[in-house]
Amino acid sequence: MGPARRRAALRLRGGGSPPLLGLLPGRFSIFPLFFLALLLGFASLLWLQLSCSGEGPVPGGGGGQSRGGPRQPCPPQAPQPPPAPPEDEPSWGPHRLALLVPFRERFEELLTFVPYMHRFLSKKRIRHHIFILNQVDHFRFNRASLINVGFLESGNDTDYIAMHDVDLLPLNEQLDYSFPEAGPFHVASPELHPLYHYKTYVGGILLLTKQHYEMCNGMSNRFWGWGREDDEFYRRIKGAGLQVRRPSGITTGYETFQHLHDPAWRKRDQKRIAAQKQEQFKVDREGGLNNVRYGIESRTALNVAGAPCTVLNILLDCDTSETPWCTFG
Repeated sequence: MGPARRRAALRLRGGGSPPLLGLLPGRFSIFPLFFLALLLGFASLLWLQLSCSGEGPVPGGGGGQSRGGPRQPCPPQAPQPPPAPPEDEPSWGPHRLALLVPFRERFEELLTFVPYMHRFLSKKRIRHHIFILNQVDHFRFNRASLINVGFLESGNDTDYIAMHDVDLLPLNEQLDYSFPEAGPFHVASPELHPLYHYKTYVGGILLLTKQHYEMCNGMSNRFWGWGREDDEFYRRIKGAGLQVRRPSGITTGYETFQHLHDPAWRKRDQKRIAAQKQEQFKVDREGGLNNVRYGIESRTALNVAGAPCTVLNILLDCDTSETPWCTFG
């Protein structure tokens, strides 16, 4: 048998190089095959996308006519929440909430808070306007005064307020943000708040009608730095003859809210300076809405990930003879 016939016999018996490799050059590299496989995979995905259910003819049809059988369904996509109905529908109710958010330099929390709360309230069909009360002066942070300013600047188209921390997100959709006609409604009650559990706590998220807030003369302006202003406000509520109400039937306990604040990364200003240590436990019977001193540096309408809000850049003023602890000295 000649050499040519022996090579043919080997191929028939399965000996020698595989047929595909026999077509490749002597200096063979795996990389051309790798890129060829990627190209074929991309072409397959493109064909699937064009040939599944949708508009237009199946690729390959002539004259705009579909070729072959019916289109195949496309792979399912992640469901999107349905858009909230427009606010002019009667199902939204007659009341409008001013969401007052005291704020200073917590932009990463703000970017989460605004779109989350807009979706949360819209789903519950609560008419609302989010006000970011941004303190831009050089005094210590004053949450109570910022809420007083937000109340005064919120306009006549809102008839109740939510004093709302920027680092607290409601997770349970059963929580009630509706008009608190019967009296102040403490959404973040001690039984539900992840951190604060004492009976007189009214911080975090508190709803009041504007009439009830005025009956309390707002909040005291004497609390510079973090804490105690909501404890003093609880006494004002009682002094005005109002009763604090809280959620019922909520079974999610301390997991009802997500707390965004990281104290290891952003420390709170809890220093007590001079007479502030004694003053923090007193009831301010004179100050509040009637004597808050401030200026509005700017008022800006913003849209955060599709959620509208208004940012008030607020310059608070301080009488250092009355509250010298408004600065660090």
